[in-house]
Amino acid sequence: MSFFDEGDEPRRAPRPRRPSRPPRSGADADQQTLLVRRAVAAGAVLVAIIVLVVGVRGCLNSQKQDSLRSYNRDVGALVEESDNQVGKPFFEAMSGGTASTASGGNQALDLQTTVNQLSATADSLVKRAKKLDVPGDMNAAQTNLLLTLTLRRDAIAKVADKLPTALGNTGADQAVAQIAGEMSVLLGSDVVYSQRVKPLIEQTLSEAGVNGQTVVSSRFVPNITWVDEATVAQNLGASVGGAQKTTGPVAPGSHGHGLDSVAVNGTDLTTDAANRIPAGSDLTFSVTFSNQGENDEKNVAVNVEIAGSGQPLKATANVPNSPAGETQTVDVPFKQSPPAGTPVKIKVTVADVPGEADSSNNTATYSALFTS
Repeated sequence: MSFFDEGDEPRRAPRPRRPSRPPRSGADADQQTLLVRRAVAAGAVLVAIIVLVVGVRGCLNSQKQDSLRSYNRDVGALVEESDNQVGKPFFEAMSGGTASTASGGNQALDLQTTVNQLSATADSLVKRAKKLDVPGDMNAAQTNLLLTLTLRRDAIAKVADKLPTALGNTGADQAVAQIAGEMSVLLGSDVVYSQRVKPLIEQTLSEAGVNGQTVVSSRFVPNITWVDEATVAQNLGASVGGAQKTTGPVAPGSHGHGLDSVAVNGTDLTTDAANRIPAGSDLTFSVTFSNQGENDEKNVAVNVEIAGSGQPLKATANVPNSPAGETQTVDVPFKQSPPAGTPVKIKVTVADVPGEADSSNNTATYSALFTS
């Protein structure tokens, strides 16, 4: 037997076959597809949510900016009405000079009525301001706006209350001083608006990214001199005593003035005969006087009174400074003259100053007839 006989050759054990992977069922494929679809849907929803949030934020921001613009416009309208429909006619009426007393006491009441009507207009502006749609960021500006308009309303009402006394013969000095005090309140309303309302609105608009907006300015009082008693008296044509008030000992040396001459519309008046004066709506007395003392004087009142035709007509001018030894002339305007053909007496007085011992030469009285 051969060494290589087949019977003696060892046999290799057969490799076991790997079990074949069963084919993927349809259920498994559907499950995977479903998961993919869910992931895509979730992503789409997330994107939609982001877009929605951004859109809502943009819409809310746009609405906020619109409300700020609207508030700024509303404030501007109120303030312009306050300046033009209350402030301007108020100071025009208060600057009427002797128009407020030219026809007697009724003119004082007419002026009071006019100012009361303006106070009512100012009150309506306060009420409208309280009804404004105020964005939360504008609360501080709104508070100061209401303060501004309320100060104006209340001050004008108090001025109206004092006008008959200021234009009368008793208590005029105190009433004029009180009116001047209310002018200070009106000036304060300008300060509140310029220093609080306007800057606060500008700041809020800027922080909200609202550009291209104009915040209206406001100036109710046309001139700071209105807070001075002498200015109030002169503009009203109020008859007040010596405008100068002493708060301490009188300076040593002589004090006092002397009336030198009086002219009406360029024609000198005389005390020796009746003066014929053309009647008209623009009547101006030019009063010349001298400081005959050894001291400078301040706030010297010059009064002119026309009597003989109903209620006396009165007007006052104030001279801020009267240096010792100097002569000066001040104009005292009237808005209208007495009726033509009526004899009148014109009394011109340079008011006493503190320390004046002799005021006999401060006054002159002229007979006159106003002619047509």
